[in-house]
Formats: sequence, structure tokens, C-alpha cells
Amino acid sequence: MQKSLISATDPTAQSRRLSNDHHAVLALDLGSATGWALRSPDGHISSGTVSFRPSRYDGGGMRYLRFRSWLDQIEAQAHGISAVYFEEVRRHVGTDAAHIYGGFLATLTAWCETHSIAYQGVPVGTIKRHITGKGNANKAAVTAAVRAHGFVPADDNEADAIAILIWATETEGGVR
Repeated sequence: MQKSLISATDPTAQSRRLSNDHHAVLALDLGSATGWALRSPDGHISSGTVSFRPSRYDGGGMRYLRFRSWLDQIEAQAHGISAVYFEEVRRHVGTDAAHIYGGFLATLTAWCETHSIAYQGVPVGTIKRHITGKGNANKAAVTAAVRAHGFVPADDNEADAIAILIWATETEGGVR
């Protein structure tokens, strides 16, 4: 389910503040159920999960076209994005998961290049170590750590995206 980025009346939208560096930053946990977290230029955080699972009538590329359209919508609502951070997965459970991730990654990086937006993959262990202190933490530990930061993620995809955004903000994209 996609949550509105701007609407303050949406009770399910996350609303927190991290840093005020005046740049919109998007963090993504790529997949058929993509977790996202967006820090607006004023420091407001919105997050959620959006499904790109195909319907039985969709062709193979429809999920990626819907993903690209969703990225366009996010950028328009955010009035521009300066950087995108995403979970960089090096090992997948199955072949289908690897192919789907690769399709999302290709779509995302091509979209960023087209819009002149900086992008960076963040290794899974780096995200887990930053948010929990343990590089091999499980999903429950990551979700608990994100909750300890004051967020209430609906699922592990949203928790991962928030954890990526926290990492990007606190380390200035890995600079410190």
C-alpha cells in the first residue's frame, strides 16, 4: 500500500524528522513489495510499502513500468530528489528473486541517470550494523531498532527503507 508523501491527514504515514540539510533523499528496499522512506528538504520523513506484484494479465515488464511511473510521482510530490539510496543485495534466495531485483535495479539506476539524481547502493550488512550494531541481524532486530528510533513500520520492507534512510542521514551517505 502506498502512503501519501505530502498529506498530513493520512494517519498511516510515518512522520518524523532527522536532519535539516535541505535536500530530498529517497531510500528504497527494492522488490515486488518495495519499502520506501523519503526525507523532504525540511526534514519530514514519509515512508511506506508499495506493491509492484503483477496481476495475472500483466506482461513481464509491467511491474517495472509501474515502478518507473511511481518514481516519477514520488519525485514530483517531493519537488525533486537529490539522492537515492537502496539496499544492495549481493545474494538472493532464488533465481526469480535475483531477476526481479535486477529489473528493479536497472529501472532505478536508468531513471536516476535520466533525471541526474545521485544514487548509491548500501550493502545489507552495512545497514544492519548501523541500525542494530550487528551486521547479520535478523528482520525482527532491524524492525525493533527502527521502532526504537520512533518509527512504526508496517512491515520489514518499510523498516529496511527507514534503516537505509537513517544510515544515509547519519553518515551523510557513508562520508562519516
